[in-house]
Amino acid sequence: MRMINTLRKVRPLQLILFCTFAFLYIPIIALMAMSFNGSHSPFILKGFSFRWYSVLIHDTRVIHGLINTLIVATGSTILSSILGTLLAVGLHRYTKSSALNAFALAPAIVPDIVLGIGLLALYALLSVSLGLYSVLLAHVVFSMAFVTAVVKARLAHTDKYLREASMDLGATRTATFMRITVPSLAPAILAGALLAFTLSLDEFVIAFFTNGPTTPTLPIVIYSMVRFGVTPEINALATLLMLVSFTAVIIAQRMTRPSEEQ
Repeated sequence: MRMINTLRKVRPLQLILFCTFAFLYIPIIALMAMSFNGSHSPFILKGFSFRWYSVLIHDTRVIHGLINTLIVATGSTILSSILGTLLAVGLHRYTKSSALNAFALAPAIVPDIVLGIGLLALYALLSVSLGLYSVLLAHVVFSMAFVTAVVKARLAHTDKYLREASMDLGATRTATFMRITVPSLAPAILAGALLAFTLSLDEFVIAFFTNGPTTPTLPIVIYSMVRFGVTPEINALATLLMLVSFTAVIIAQRMTRPSEEQ
């Protein structure tokens, strides 16, 4: 009787879980399938073809947007990883203020449209012309918060006595940080960098408000293409972006798994 009651309790939960995953991933699977569509219709699958991936390679708008996106994503990943790591170490070692911690992580919580409008107002106040550098700085602001959260979680599981032993043996604070702290945080830093790269790669709202008219990023290019209708070319481009994002997220999760097991 106990087993029957247990099965009765589990089955509805499994059904809910299945429906949730189906709701999330069936549209993605359909989009990926349509990217290999042999016809011009984005919603009717006729044949199997890689033609739309070939079209992407020869589309100058897409290539230009991709180059701009890679420049912004790479630059923001490097800067946010450095600044986010330093911020996490500072918050962990030198302050116990929950308010300050919440303030440091606020860009990850604040709606993108609010952050985008606020940065645009700041650029206008400082008379900063918009371009890739303004988008890069904007992406650093919100990506840094995610890096800080990941690295700070890793710091909670590091052995502080290793740092103290290093300094007792005569190492300077800088040497201890580079030889003890950074190697122990390397998995979390890499995971945070991958998350920052993924977020910057497909971020639209902030880039839309802080970018200039001559340097569109790839999400802005996709938005301009979708305004005239969904095509198999857009499906192919979205498929490639999803594969890159999923790969980066999976790697980031694997990199942070050891810290969770400790």
